Amino acid sequence: MPQPASDTSRIPAPEPTGLTGYLAAEGFEADLRAELGEVVQEHGRLLLLPGPARPTAWAANIWHDVLRIPIVSIGEGAKALRAIQRNWIGYNIAHHRRAELLTDKLPVVTAKPIVFPHPVPAGVLGSWTLLDAQTILAAPRCDSPFPNGEAKFVEDRVGPPNRAYLKLWEALTRLRRYPQPGERCLDLGACPGGWTWVLQGLGAHVVAVDKAPLDPKIAGLPNVTIRAESAFGLKPSDIGAVDWLFSDVICYPERLYRLVNAWIESGLARNMVCTVKFQGETDFAALRLFAAIPGAQLFHLHHNKHELTWVRLGE
Repeated sequence: MPQPASDTSRIPAPEPTGLTGYLAAEGFEADLRAELGEVVQEHGRLLLLPGPARPTAWAANIWHDVLRIPIVSIGEGAKALRAIQRNWIGYNIAHHRRAELLTDKLPVVTAKPIVFPHPVPAGVLGSWTLLDAQTILAAPRCDSPFPNGEAKFVEDRVGPPNRAYLKLWEALTRLRRYPQPGERCLDLGACPGGWTWVLQGLGAHVVAVDKAPLDPKIAGLPNVTIRAESAFGLKPSDIGAVDWLFSDVICYPERLYRLVNAWIESGLARNMVCTVKFQGETDFAALRLFAAIPGAQLFHLHHNKHELTWVRLGE
């Protein structure tokens, strides 16, 4: 006589929660909480709110259409996730051994460091976490193609003069757009030259602006023109048209806001990528001004510190 199937052979039915998950950039949970407002659930860095995803700067990743999956066993949990889709990355906040066992039963997702410049992974990457031993919280679709929003690269420990180049690598990779050979780039606050090194390596012509000197090995690169002056003392008409304006300059957000608006009004910068840096508490009023600029994007990169990346792309 056939034996009845065991409970562990069944595939649990996912339960829609009506929630969207926002995974805070590590160390910036308070900023994300302040940005989102009332949070209905919080699990480690994962903050959940009802309704569809909303624009947010401080989330490393956004989990869409979050599901609750009740399970009896690890095998049952793996079956449930595989029945939804193939590619999953765990965000482990508790029950770490049980989470490791569940990961071992899922298809392997390679997350090798990226060799820049390289297209971002094309596949859909879902995220899951164990709320407790019998409950999985999962999102089949997430915003970031990188595991938990962490873009990692094969680093160059010889060419660039500092690690700031990783921010620009990540920003351009995320945007899926790069300065092209022969395009004209303006690098404001260029010292010691990490961003200039990236842009020159892509074949662009770079105007590097800083009162402080660039690293000699960067200053001597082909297609690099140095202007030893303040980024804030320059008028757009002093430079002329550029395909890209970049700024990693250290200043208060209000001062950078005035600078980018002067360039926008001039119509001389087709694309703009700037770091908005905070000295002390996060200036949410200034962030709202940057976010309100038509066509703007504002996000926290994995390689950002207490700062955000502001972008405005042309056609």
